[in-house]
Amino acid sequence: MSSIPVLKYPPLSLYIHIPWCVQKCPYCDFNSHGQKGQVLPETEYISHLLDDLAEDAVLVGKRPIHSIFIGGGTPSLFSAKGIGILLKGVKERVNLLPDAEVTMEANPGTIEAQRFADYVSAGVNRISIGIQSFQPSKLKALGRIHNEKQAQNAAVIAKQVGLNSFNLDLMHGLPKQSLDDALFDLSTAIEQKTPHLSWYQLTIEPNTQFHSKPPKLPEDELLWDIQEKGDALLQAAGFQQYEISAYSQAGQQCQHNLNYWRFGDYLGIGCGAHGKITQLENNHIIRTVKVKHPKGYMDLTRSYTYESNEVTKEDLPFEFFMNRFRLIEPCPKQDFIDFTGQNLDKVTANNLQKAIGRGLLTDTPEHWQVTTLGRRYLNTLLETMI
Repeated sequence: MSSIPVLKYPPLSLYIHIPWCVQKCPYCDFNSHGQKGQVLPETEYISHLLDDLAEDAVLVGKRPIHSIFIGGGTPSLFSAKGIGILLKGVKERVNLLPDAEVTMEANPGTIEAQRFADYVSAGVNRISIGIQSFQPSKLKALGRIHNEKQAQNAAVIAKQVGLNSFNLDLMHGLPKQSLDDALFDLSTAIEQKTPHLSWYQLTIEPNTQFHSKPPKLPEDELLWDIQEKGDALLQAAGFQQYEISAYSQAGQQCQHNLNYWRFGDYLGIGCGAHGKITQLENNHIIRTVKVKHPKGYMDLTRSYTYESNEVTKEDLPFEFFMNRFRLIEPCPKQDFIDFTGQNLDKVTANNLQKAIGRGLLTDTPEHWQVTTLGRRYLNTLLETMI
């Protein structure tokens, strides 16, 4: 009988959720709330975020935090002064590395040159801009509040204000989208000389406006054509795909998201934020979820944590592969051992051979490698492996 491996700490990140946006998009299933002209409780909410972090900090002690991601909603609705107070408070409560990547999401409609420069002065060194499309008809179909000129201007500003890097978010598979439409959006993003591009397919999610009134989306054959030709266009422009929906120029991968996909740990603070924390003292991994609604979250009479559950030993292999197999890089088998605390015999030889036989996976003594076919049929691969 093989010995039980010793669970090890993976790298640690911090996710901060700011739940407000100007207007809820019809495809969005994130925990976000349209502000409807109301004054945001910026100061109060930041105070709660820092109390939330102090509550969670006992779970990680002095472990270094390698990256921060401020997501939403639209975090750029908060002032640069507020973001500065938030980041200063973070440094006072946890061990944030001096060279940590600090990303903040922004909507093109909330971007001004001085405002962005002030965010950089506050400690943000990477911006993720929610473009989605550069075409007026597609922006309208998606319920976006910015126009194509604001989308292009946002990228121009991002290049001017001293950021280490920035990302443009683009969607494909949009209502009434042709192949030429999709390639136009990609070509426009390439022209903006973005160092990083998130390019993902629109999906209809429950509890969204699109779910109750679904638009007509492109057929599967066209979707695959968009994916193949779009990928070729990006590669020709020097982009390297490193995750199913993420492309970057050399050395410009998003370190925060890489940590998610490598089954790293992360604290999650703010309304509805999720966290994953390895605890060596009792050899288990916990997942946390914070109170979802802003009103409940800012109620001082209760804990910020809504749920805290141990990941079962039975679920750990699937959770590991669900994240790790999104990456293009080979998956080290030692990472499975170190970050799940389980032996490789949890991955049964029969299931492994099925995945290899179907052309979804290759196997060496040190690594597993998802094939191009495996990335296309990732759900099938995951079902085969477990």
